[in-house]
Amino acid sequence: MNFYKMQGAGNDFVFIEDFDNKIKDECLLAKKICDRHFGIGADGLVIVRKSELAHARMVIINADGSRANMCGNAIRCFGKYVYEHKIATGDKFSVETGDGIKEIEIILENEKVKYVRVYMGNPSYNGCDIPLNNLESLIEKEIAVDDKKYKMTTLLLGVPHTIIFESDREYNVIQEGSKIEKLDIFGEGSNVNFVKIVDDTHIRVNTWERGAGATLACGTGCSASVVVAKKLGLVNKDKEIFVKAPGGELIIEILGQDVYMKGPAEVVFKGELSL
Repeated sequence: MNFYKMQGAGNDFVFIEDFDNKIKDECLLAKKICDRHFGIGADGLVIVRKSELAHARMVIINADGSRANMCGNAIRCFGKYVYEHKIATGDKFSVETGDGIKEIEIILENEKVKYVRVYMGNPSYNGCDIPLNNLESLIEKEIAVDDKKYKMTTLLLGVPHTIIFESDREYNVIQEGSKIEKLDIFGEGSNVNFVKIVDDTHIRVNTWERGAGATLACGTGCSASVVVAKKLGLVNKDKEIFVKAPGGELIIEILGQDVYMKGPAEVVFKGELSL
């Protein structure tokens, strides 16, 4: 079986095609493939399948074998894959995900893919959607974790995201993010984003991802961080926002309630996998 190793802003994935649905235990396969010592190594496995609702269907399995409905960096890579393998024709097409249908736009420069722009959907702060346990919502609420207090906002944008704005101290993404992810208030855990406001059009985001740990970037996390920053009046409400993650930069635009993400996607290498 052929595979492609791809990355978007440092968030890396192994891509395989399974148009005939021959893979039986995709979660176990993901754990093996994503192991950075005994496998190919990646934050997740992306399976390309046929769709009756869109041009292609994206299935994402995290490195720990858990499923993800949506991943912003993965879907940009998916868009590049679909375009370059001619699974869809033209520079605009749709992709079926666990979070519904996403519209993709390929942006070319010198006939090569420079950016992939993705419609990320609409955010929800509803506790039933996220889901939250015994809370209608969680917006700028102070929560104690061990001996520290955090002012948190949690929303659903494809997957649950908790946003914490940095003020007078730097946060330890691994130590603090891993604890916050598993708080009892979260029905299914939460991704955790530590956000620093740089100016009214630039922010920095470090993310602890549910199922993958600390990653170099998280597309849905960067998008969710901008949504909350705009809601709280911390950045310009009318302009696109440039988000710097450890692995690269993404550009987030919000039109009404619609969230759009734009950024790069690259093939790292390709090879053959024995299953």
